[in-house]
Amino acid sequence: MRVVIVEDNALLRAGLVALLRERGIEVAAEAADAAGLLRIVGGHKPDLAIVDVRLPPTFTDEGVRAAIEARARHPGLGVLILSHYVEPVYTTELLAAGEGGVGYLLKERVGEVRAFVDACERVAAGGTALDREVVAELMGARRGGAGEDALDRLTPREREVIALMAEGTSNQGIADRMVVTLRAVEKYVSSIFTKLDIPSTGSESRRVMAVLLYLRRASPGRTAGRQ
Repeated sequence: MRVVIVEDNALLRAGLVALLRERGIEVAAEAADAAGLLRIVGGHKPDLAIVDVRLPPTFTDEGVRAAIEARARHPGLGVLILSHYVEPVYTTELLAAGEGGVGYLLKERVGEVRAFVDACERVAAGGTALDREVVAELMGARRGGAGEDALDRLTPREREVIALMAEGTSNQGIADRMVVTLRAVEKYVSSIFTKLDIPSTGSESRRVMAVLLYLRRASPGRTAGRQ
């Protein structure tokens, strides 16, 4: 896995580089601003870009804007956004392309080294790794929405399962978190695929499709009613 890191805080950037290299992950290049992201992605063709959501000069949304542009120029690029705050609107924009390879984590999660490295690997492989606080806010927005569609047919337990899927949790991990059997989780997942009419493809592809569908519908700014 080849990674580029775009972070204006030099100390955090150096820490990320050291953390990943210690675990045998190639850090191909670093940058401190949005223009640098586009330059190093174009020059190094990484599997994953780890990007601060707020970059110079205005420190608003330059990071996510550049990440969206980088994905448009280089389809298949995984993007893991880091932020100090929960800002689901940025997740929404990354999900809008309808592709996997998207992550959004609070910066404090970097300290959970094993989970952070797992998230990097999952996003680079085309999966999702969304911070549990981001997922919680998106799910809350969904509960407050109007309209009836296939997503509304999910049971409370199935919604709990798909929220954990969005975090990137495996079936065994879901079973452990929900204190149910692995077989029960497999039944929930199968039911989710059926209710959302997810075609029979590879297991991981189906999980990503289900998560993207759910989160795009749950995201802030969704039009009320059927879409």
